[in-house]
Amino acid sequence: MTVTTPPRGSKGGVLFACTLGNSVSVTPAVHAVFGLFLVPLSETFGWSRASISGVLGILALVGAVTYPLIGRHIDRAGARTTLLVGTFGLALSIAALALTNGSLFQFYATFTVLAAFGAMAGTPIFQKVIADWFDKNRGTALGISAGGGCGIGSVVLPVMAAVLVQTWGWRAGYLGISAFMLVVAQPLLFVLLRDRAASGAADTMRPREGMTLGEAAQTPMFWLILLALAAGAGGTTAVFSHVVPILSDRGFSVAAGTAVVSVFALVTSGWQIATGRIMDKIQTPRVAVPMYLMAVAGLVLLETAQGMPLLIAGGALLGIGLGGQFGALPYFIARYFGTRHFGSVIGAMYSAVIAAQGTTPILLDLVFDARHSYRPALVGVGAALLAGALLLMLLPRYGREAEGADADGPLFAAAH
Repeated sequence: MTVTTPPRGSKGGVLFACTLGNSVSVTPAVHAVFGLFLVPLSETFGWSRASISGVLGILALVGAVTYPLIGRHIDRAGARTTLLVGTFGLALSIAALALTNGSLFQFYATFTVLAAFGAMAGTPIFQKVIADWFDKNRGTALGISAGGGCGIGSVVLPVMAAVLVQTWGWRAGYLGISAFMLVVAQPLLFVLLRDRAASGAADTMRPREGMTLGEAAQTPMFWLILLALAAGAGGTTAVFSHVVPILSDRGFSVAAGTAVVSVFALVTSGWQIATGRIMDKIQTPRVAVPMYLMAVAGLVLLETAQGMPLLIAGGALLGIGLGGQFGALPYFIARYFGTRHFGSVIGAMYSAVIAAQGTTPILLDLVFDARHSYRPALVGVGAALLAGALLLMLLPRYGREAEGADADGPLFAAAH
């Protein structure tokens, strides 16, 4: 039997490439493995957990500044070159973390460079490519690319890193992640990743329509989506990066924490795909609300459950929440604001999401350093999730209900 990859310049090839690219993006390659490196770095150099988590603040700050700029650039020039350069630079930056010598300044400087390349190869940039290529079943394709990619990467990379860290130390963990990106992902991305406008398929597809970022920002939907997704995804991702230390402090082993992280990531992957499919079929933004509430239940189990079955259930419920949050964001943007300026709009929104992702882990560790427990911080994350669910309830229904209709154009006029 012959195994073939999808042809270049095809929807299948582009979907495969974007899924692979997401599997080695910042979420799997940095956030998902962060907890594995947190304790070894603290013990090696005597750094506090909050000071180490400060690098996630750097990721947030750099992402908040650069995502809107990158989004605007790829709307004009295409995304392929930006994504290839970003993935290559991200891999080298992760390898450079193995050279950390005890200088916190050096550690922060390396993460600053890493953050810039990570934004260039971020999930929103891959989502721009998918939104351009897919008219029908766009939500499903967005879910497969981001959910499947980030989820699979967030299972594979933590397991690989855990083996390397426990066998050869944390430096080997960083080098192993980098090698996987350079040897496996980069060549396939180079072959398969294509922009719609640069392919022959562009001639057979309709021109894109949609609001500019300025027009979108004048609508109430823009701010409701931004706040709801920042509150939800920011808090849930912070918990995701801290599952191992949260459970370790409760007396569970690193292996147990890694198992919960893997379930968390796997469910996030599958549910992001499910969210896209659900949103393709059920034409209301409120389908995401129950997913937020499930994440709250997952937080309760993560902090109180005594046995592995309940901890696994908690990880699964948190995965449903995170998968729903990230699955909803690109779909909401395409349905409410169109895809012509998709890069600019998602870049601006994602800057808020990633700012929350960078801020909340620091707050979690500050609470731990002050109270020697993560519980007060987890209560705060739960409150943020409830607030996000309430904001989603305020979103209006989409302006076009016809099943199978293409969602390229803006569905609401900008408020003036």
